[in-house]
Amino acid sequence: MIALQKRPNPSPVFAALSPFIALALTLIAGFILFVAIGKDPGAALYAYFVEPLTEGWSLHELAVKATPLILIGAGLCIAFLSGNWNIGAEGQLVMGAIAGAAVPVLMPEFRNILTLPLMLLLGMAGGALWGAIPGLLKSKFGTSEILTSLMLVYVAQLFLDWLVRGPWRDPAGYNFPQTVRFSPEATMPAIDYASGRAHWGFAVAVVIALALWFMLAKTRRGFALRVTGQSPRAARFGGFSPGRMTMFAFLLSGALAGLAGIIEVSGAIGQLRPIISPGYGFTAIIVAFLGRLNPAGAILAGLVLALSYLGGEAAQISLGVSDKIARVFQGMILFFVLGCDTLIQYRIGLKRRSGGSGEGAETPAATVGPEQKRDIDPAAGAVPEAGRHA
Repeated sequence: MIALQKRPNPSPVFAALSPFIALALTLIAGFILFVAIGKDPGAALYAYFVEPLTEGWSLHELAVKATPLILIGAGLCIAFLSGNWNIGAEGQLVMGAIAGAAVPVLMPEFRNILTLPLMLLLGMAGGALWGAIPGLLKSKFGTSEILTSLMLVYVAQLFLDWLVRGPWRDPAGYNFPQTVRFSPEATMPAIDYASGRAHWGFAVAVVIALALWFMLAKTRRGFALRVTGQSPRAARFGGFSPGRMTMFAFLLSGALAGLAGIIEVSGAIGQLRPIISPGYGFTAIIVAFLGRLNPAGAILAGLVLALSYLGGEAAQISLGVSDKIARVFQGMILFFVLGCDTLIQYRIGLKRRSGGSGEGAETPAATVGPEQKRDIDPAAGAVPEAGRHA
């Protein structure tokens, strides 16, 4: 039978190249996909990956869409490295947007230089508190954070829908489910008003991602997070509390998702609506893995995934295909990234059942020559090269 066998020495070269291999495989799969649906694959891939980069305004849109992906993806890198699967960043984004938007909606006369900073702080607080719920449940009761964080997404989305259709609905908005437009003091300033919508939130996202990279690489807290993710038992021996690291990871990743939410509504949208995100919180999971769980890598990965959104819109206009094809490409990227990572750590081999005594035991069989069989079969009497130096 086919089985995965742990590689004794995974290749660091292939580990570094795996995101690029995954992107290349995605392009090949996309080529086949467009052929299957009867579209010119060359024109389709050009419309999807090149056309969005040919005009200045589209570069602005790339920065707008990359901002929440970079922020959330960098935060999820922290959570995943610490062994905490925060799948609910979409809900934390929504709650951050709601908390920050309370300032211009409930206090419309509060218009000064402190308005936007207060909104950003409240957005981070809203996301952090929403992220703290699954973190607390896991650290205190051992509840699955995957289930709790995911279910809280729908609670947040329904709460937003109720607000914009009920108490926060703009009375002068012709009964549309939306809040009042934010004042200029409550709006994220644009980088260049004349050429596009890109705002300074993009610069904030890049700086925060680099700061998180520094924290992971150079600080004691970053070391504690990495050790906790690799072995909670070793973390306890090292004097680190896995429960505290869990809460820290959820608070930090939730705060960054909430910051992404309030930046999105104060920058690109300018008000609260029933839908403020096309799924940035879920797409950021792909950003984290494509960036190798490195906050600095999340910057480039966020730009790539933002390009997939723009490419989907461009392909819809020029080729007449559904913009949902962007989700297909995002799914393929995640599939190939995880597949490459698996094959870096494991090799595909065969197991054969031993005959005779009826014990039903299985012994590993070599995938290639007898030298490799001796490395993985203790009965062969050979010691692997790595073991001789142990």
